[in-house]
Amino acid sequence: MVLEFTEKGIYCPAADAYIDPWQPVPRALITHGHSDHARYGHGSYLATEASAPIMRHRLGDIKLQSTPYGETHTIGDARISFHPAGHVPGSAQIRVEVGGEVWVASGDYKTVDDGLSEPFEPVRCDAFITESTFGLPIYEWPSQDSLARDLNTWWATCVAEGKRAVLGVYALGKAQRIMRLLDPSIGPILTHGAVEASNRILRAQGISLPDTIQVAEGVDAKSHPNAIVLAPPSAFGTPWIKRFGAVSTAFASGWMRLRGVRRRRAMDRGFVVSDHADWNGLNEAVAATGAERVFVTHGYTAQFSRWLSEQGYDAGVVETEFGGEDGDDAQVIEEGTA
Repeated sequence: MVLEFTEKGIYCPAADAYIDPWQPVPRALITHGHSDHARYGHGSYLATEASAPIMRHRLGDIKLQSTPYGETHTIGDARISFHPAGHVPGSAQIRVEVGGEVWVASGDYKTVDDGLSEPFEPVRCDAFITESTFGLPIYEWPSQDSLARDLNTWWATCVAEGKRAVLGVYALGKAQRIMRLLDPSIGPILTHGAVEASNRILRAQGISLPDTIQVAEGVDAKSHPNAIVLAPPSAFGTPWIKRFGAVSTAFASGWMRLRGVRRRRAMDRGFVVSDHADWNGLNEAVAATGAERVFVTHGYTAQFSRWLSEQGYDAGVVETEFGGEDGDDAQVIEEGTA
């Protein structure tokens, strides 16, 4: 096969290279900078130009070569190129051609243009490796306009009630997508340090983001009474959040589509938004590749694979060690099915 599935990751024998390996390998091809796909310890890395800065920030002094989208690299007997995945800025699908046969490893992707990430581009291939984080028909995302209205109405209500709006968002991708939807007339945007670190990196790459204020030592959070706070979910329940006084908490995730997960997250509000494809997006992406063979990984693998088989694809499940929603763990998926 052009690509093989091994205990270290997705392997291309013709290039002697691995795609998003989860164990240390000599040569790694990386789809994007989230920690479940870009890991420390590899001999060398190849990733997109837009992913390189966040990877260097998170992984330190690594041997990293960057590439523009669409440029073909001949590695061994393989021709390899990176193409926009629409997941987060810099995210890519990796196209591998060996002896005229083309396989594509999608990494994580979404087909809706969020105005932040490079829009998803279908890549024609013989075999497609697709995620299935939200591979059930119940997962359908609201429009960007609808999401913006709901976010700003909640924020304005919090201000009117004298509460601080605190929104849980993942630091890379989700946070920046959300802040571009916020209405600056309501108040300023305060950020956790993890969110602001990603902001600085993306701004340095020329990505336009609204003004933000990092909540750090010396910053009086209470001096911005109308502000909204963006923080990673890990900050909830820690002493950091206590500095804001009375708060209304919310979480932005595709998992908020399920009431049970919203309830167990113990948030006041849940906003349905994801940087992964919903059910329709997954089906559209698979169809657009023209692939006859489809390998389904991380998420609702059995259900989505079975559905694809019923539609006439040669589909099967591949076990990987990738996470789900922005690297969230598999326990959330199991909770979501309960």
